[in-house]
Amino acid sequence: MLVDDHEDTNRSLVLLLGRRGYKVQSATSLAEARVSCGLETFDVLVCDMNLPDGSGLDLLAQLADRAPRLGGIIVSGYNTEEDVARSLAAGYKAHLGKPVELDKLDAAIKRLGR
Repeated sequence: MLVDDHEDTNRSLVLLLGRRGYKVQSATSLAEARVSCGLETFDVLVCDMNLPDGSGLDLLAQLADRAPRLGGIIVSGYNTEEDVARSLAAGYKAHLGKPVELDKLDAAIKRLGR
């Protein structure tokens, strides 16, 4: 599951990850992501930190009951040590800066074992 409100980024990442063999469902808001995660099971959540309807930091915890093994990666333009620490404290396994480097995202997904 990819959640990013910037439509060009969302579209590009879906396309590029698809070319690497990943099946990607995308959403542009927390609300859309919650609906999708209620309908399907995902292995990895790649989520923007700041979305129009809330913080991506909260989404992984909100999905924990439905998907306890869901691995999470935050992508964000906010990349201070404090931001990274907040992402990890929220349960995300990786924090990647924007613009996202595809090779780093691919490596993070693979580290999560998916």
